[in-house]
Amino acid sequence: MTRFWKGKLTENDVTPEAIYLNRRQIMAGAAGLGLGAIAGPALAAPSDLTPASYEGITHYNNYYEFGTGKEDPARYAHTLVTSPWSIQIGGMVDKPGTYALEDVLKGKQIEERIYRLRCVEGWSMVIPWNGFQLSALLDSVGVQSGAKYVAFQTAERPDQMPGLSRRVLDWPYREGLRLDEAMNPLTLLATGIYGKDLLNQNGAPIRLVVPWKYGFKSIKSIVRITLQEEEPFTSWKDQNYREYGFYSNVNPKVSHPRWSQATERVLGTNRLIAPRRDTEMFNGYGEEVASLYAGMDLGKNY
Repeated sequence: MTRFWKGKLTENDVTPEAIYLNRRQIMAGAAGLGLGAIAGPALAAPSDLTPASYEGITHYNNYYEFGTGKEDPARYAHTLVTSPWSIQIGGMVDKPGTYALEDVLKGKQIEERIYRLRCVEGWSMVIPWNGFQLSALLDSVGVQSGAKYVAFQTAERPDQMPGLSRRVLDWPYREGLRLDEAMNPLTLLATGIYGKDLLNQNGAPIRLVVPWKYGFKSIKSIVRITLQEEEPFTSWKDQNYREYGFYSNVNPKVSHPRWSQATERVLGTNRLIAPRRDTEMFNGYGEEVASLYAGMDLGKNY
């Protein structure tokens, strides 16, 4: 089952929310009448991945730099200045440097991909992201032999991020991937949702999306990317390694110490009555990523 659209698009080609959802309804009706498939990015998601509304996606967020409440990011993130923006790329690369965002984006083909984002709190949300493969950026700067991991860092601006005053984590927020995870075609650098630029609460202007892992791995508002040989520091593992491992793959067989991960609630238009569903291994992307962990004990390497 295809879970993302591989067609090459510009940001202007991505279908707006209302038309997107309407075309999906037309598609469902056509299939029922035996009329076959209708081509186009609006039909990228299979029937079990119905995107949440733009309002829901942008008003129910985890972004602790702006507060720990789900509504806090939408309420306070407007203070973050996202233009101009630059990303420092260093470590084991051929072309280290501080790159303006426009240079990072230059020549990249924007795609629309519909991914399910799964959070450890037991909820998930289906989101139509716009962005490009992380591998395209890494290839452009030249990954050196011996590099095994990619480390990421979020902006740390106390004057713009009121949540930094609370020492919930060891700021700045940091995350990391193994290099083969980073180079996987599913791993996305997102710049928009529903064809619109990312809002601050969703990680503007550029964030990571790793759809087979829990949401906290998909670091927001990236300012630094480092290629290195050793496993990088990651904020939630540092905060509580018993609950948040480095890999953080969605695995319904491994319970969070305080709750089960066997089921999830999909947040749609009305998150209060969303039914629970069985959590899928690797968030449903096992066909694409299970081989990355062949021979590993995923109960220990959580």
